[in-house]
Amino acid sequence: VENAFYPASTRFKDPETGEPMLWEICAISASENAQIRKSCMKTIPAPGGRKGQFTQEFDGNAYQTKIAVRCTVFPDLNDAALQDSYKAMGAEKLITTMLTPGEYADYLTKVQEVCGFETTLQDEVDEAKN
Repeated sequence: VENAFYPASTRFKDPETGEPMLWEICAISASENAQIRKSCMKTIPAPGGRKGQFTQEFDGNAYQTKIAVRCTVFPDLNDAALQDSYKAMGAEKLITTMLTPGEYADYLTKVQEVCGFETTLQDEVDEAKN
């Protein structure tokens, strides 16, 4: 899968052209996706369960952020100087600090598209509500 280029925000301008800066997005493998999904599972006490009973809960927000960070080739979200400039410690904090909520939601949709997801997690949530 070829990398995609996407203007995550119109606020970031290419100094040479004045056009919105393009962020580079790569796809990941299914096995890497599975590892990221697994890292977003939390063990919590079972609701209404007896003491000592636990269940697994999936943190969808953490998953989306981890996927977005992993798939972002440019800008380098792990660059310490970039993190310092936004006063954000870590790539996951940086991406959510750099983008507005709307820009972030649109970027997540583009990342999921590049990774081959036909529907986004938000589409599934909306469908489940109906």
